[in-house]
Amino acid sequence: VTLHLNPISSVHIHQKPLVFLLNSPLPLVWKLKTERLAPGIRRVFFVSLGSVVQFEMGNFSLSAETEEKFFPEKNEHLLQWAQKEYGAVTSFTELKISRNIYIKVGE
Repeated sequence: VTLHLNPISSVHIHQKPLVFLLNSPLPLVWKLKTERLAPGIRRVFFVSLGSVVQFEMGNFSLSAETEEKFFPEKNEHLLQWAQKEYGAVTSFTELKISRNIYIKVGE
């Protein structure tokens, strides 16, 4: 699955830390494609067990962290866990089948 990350239109270059929980019932290879995300900013990708994140060539992977995590099975439990762990969830998306996911990051 390719995860496309771009800033919202009102932000020229996104310069804030990000945390993603990438959960799947089966192990996946998450391919990351980014545009206009500042290098050197901490970005964390938690993936379900057996999954991996592949980064594009460049500086983005130097400041990104990937960690395998055991997630709650049901989405409502995952959402509650994320809210407890991080205090807030700004976006939650569930997809049954997809090859590409487009996410706009920003304020």
